[in-house]
Amino acid sequence: MTPRRSPSRRSRRSPTAGGGTLRLIGGDYRRRRLPVLDSPGLRPTPDRVRETLFNWLATLTPGARVLDLFAGTGALGLEALSRGSSEACFVERDPQVARQLADNLATLGAEPRGRVVTGDALAFLEGEPHPYSLVFLDPPFHHGLAAACCAALEPGWLGEEAFIYVETEAALEPEVPAQWQLHREVRAGDSRGRLYRRRTEANAARRVAG
Repeated sequence: MTPRRSPSRRSRRSPTAGGGTLRLIGGDYRRRRLPVLDSPGLRPTPDRVRETLFNWLATLTPGARVLDLFAGTGALGLEALSRGSSEACFVERDPQVARQLADNLATLGAEPRGRVVTGDALAFLEGEPHPYSLVFLDPPFHHGLAAACCAALEPGWLGEEAFIYVETEAALEPEVPAQWQLHREVRAGDSRGRLYRRRTEANAARRVAG
């Protein structure tokens, strides 16, 4: 893996020998175990972090349109589909990892609602935008990709009150658009996850008027 690539969601720990499994923890696919490709550093988002995040999103996940950037194992997007999201788009650069993710969607019978795009996340965001209500952004650390992707999501890729989960190295305070308000955050080892809510002047005015 070279610094010029935009890798998938990969471990910040040492790579493990051999493949593993991803366990879904809630919803229709609860307790289902899916294979994880034997690829250096590839790992699911930890169970504890996923459980915390989806507790925060409990009332928002059903019916959500989900975008999972730097998808890797697809743990977050798959968890969202399990909990009732209407659709999920997984963007993953590594063709083998993307193929395994597509196979796992097929295993779950989730292909009608889930699709995999094989390609670079920033290049994907340069395409024709479609608004999503929930975005997962977990780029590799120390590549300066978090701020670039956050900026590229505006305008066009986010619904009026979308939620965006951003995971970065713990010491980094990510630069995010002014209309994103920090909603919750969680620390896990050397990473920190922040959940933002998009607030525009228009929807703020509607709430005041109501």
